[in-house]
Amino acid sequence: MITTHNEQQALAQTCELESAVAHVEQGLAFLAESLRERDARAVESRANELHRALAAAVQRFMHAARHGGVPEPMRRRLARASAQVALQRETLARATAALDRAIDVLMPDSTPGNALYGARGLPDSPLRGGSLQA
Repeated sequence: MITTHNEQQALAQTCELESAVAHVEQGLAFLAESLRERDARAVESRANELHRALAAAVQRFMHAARHGGVPEPMRRRLARASAQVALQRETLARATAALDRAIDVLMPDSTPGNALYGARGLPDSPLRGGSLQA
């Protein structure tokens, strides 16, 4: 039975930490679902929500660390959530890099010096014969 003020504070703090970690875990699940559905708007929204949840969790954990410490199970849960965030970030970065490479293949750079090919297989160029035609 919880009888002292310190025990009540420790319980309240643990409940706050539990809520913060659960919110982060829920945000991760929602973001993962949005990524699976390839819904860009939902991904953006969920990523922002997750960022806010992570910031709030970090604040609560810092407060708890200063005022009595963080229970080990909570530390492990937050560490797992952090690892999931890093994994999702890495997965998204790889997908973005693959998309960038595919776009580069499909749409080559058209700046001067990087000529595109025309209908006859020859480079299209605004300059013909070295001078501009008026």
